[in-house]
Amino acid sequence: MKKFKFKIQGNPYEVEIKEVEGNVAVVEVNGTTYDVGVQKEVIPTKTPTLIRKRIKAPENAAKISKTDGVTLIKAPLPGNIMQVTKKTGDVVAKGDMVLIYEAMKMENKVLAEKDGTIGEIKVSVGDAVLQGDLLFEII
Repeated sequence: MKKFKFKIQGNPYEVEIKEVEGNVAVVEVNGTTYDVGVQKEVIPTKTPTLIRKRIKAPENAAKISKTDGVTLIKAPLPGNIMQVTKKTGDVVAKGDMVLIYEAMKMENKVLAEKDGTIGEIKVSVGDAVLQGDLLFEII
């Protein structure tokens, strides 16, 4: 099968591996045949393990921000506005649906985050929005 030449402590050895079956190899060393036990090597998996650093959320991805009593509702994901159910001046309670937009092939309902009045709606049906774009204000 395979032939090797070794020098161990100054003595030359010719080694020929005759056959390997399971964990026993038949080898010939300088003309003498031996049965040698072979330890199987642990083969590491070929699938890598991913180690990722913790990523901070982008500053403009905040869904809600407050400035002087006005709550700004921003798009959490990029998408398209499908329906606007409220208009400027409408009174809303926390949890009322204000608009529906499509993102990642799913319809997402954007709800009022607090009780108040719709100050201004910055989008209309058919608009494309990016993550962090202002959708509407609640006063």
